[in-house]
Amino acid sequence: MGNPLVLVVEDEIDLRDAVVEYLGEMEFDAHGVSDGAAMRAAVAARMPAVVVLDIALPGETGLALCRWLRRETPAGIIMATAAGQPLDRVVGLELGADDYVVKPYELRELLARVRSVVRRIARAPAPLDPAPVLAPAAPAMLPVGAFRLDPRGLRLVDPAGAEVHLTQTELALVRIFAERPGRVLSRTALAELVGARGDGRAIDIAVMRLRKKLEHGPAGDQPIRTVRGEGYRLDGTGS
Repeated sequence: MGNPLVLVVEDEIDLRDAVVEYLGEMEFDAHGVSDGAAMRAAVAARMPAVVVLDIALPGETGLALCRWLRRETPAGIIMATAAGQPLDRVVGLELGADDYVVKPYELRELLARVRSVVRRIARAPAPLDPAPVLAPAAPAMLPVGAFRLDPRGLRLVDPAGAEVHLTQTELALVRIFAERPGRVLSRTALAELVGARGDGRAIDIAVMRLRKKLEHGPAGDQPIRTVRGEGYRLDGTGS
């Protein structure tokens, strides 16, 4: 099978070459390209395990390429963003990026994040078959274990149909999980998406409180699982 392929999409030649050389010295195959057209050609030639994607590319932006990668490939995505651009990081995560690094970054930090994303992909369960669309008039309720989330009104209901009281942070978290079932979400990604500014402890506390409200049945079935060293994952879709 060979080593996992990491595709580095970066228009700064010196940085791109340094990243490719460093990852190549580790357990990865690494290949670098400078723009979106070259990225698509590289993906067509060989599917990467992870794409390290600079946001500020010439021509087609990294955010647009992130959207394309998430739609067309199973590859993990790590966004590279400039310091002081939190909005770009949040948008990248919303579009489906798995993680991000802030430039200038240490090569050892990038290596750790690449390894983490590769592990998440290897552990991820097979995607569930999508439910048939029967009525396009209204968005479907999103399953959260035995509970259901109304994506329009951000209203969570329990199996009996009663509304569950959630704080704004808990509502944000449950929607993030419901829109990404089976996907491991790091504390860093969750903190960015809910505006916690990288506060992993605050995320742990918020998830703990949310999980208590999502326990169901005499066995206390819990749809949000902890993935040790990685983050959290929403399992199951209820009945």
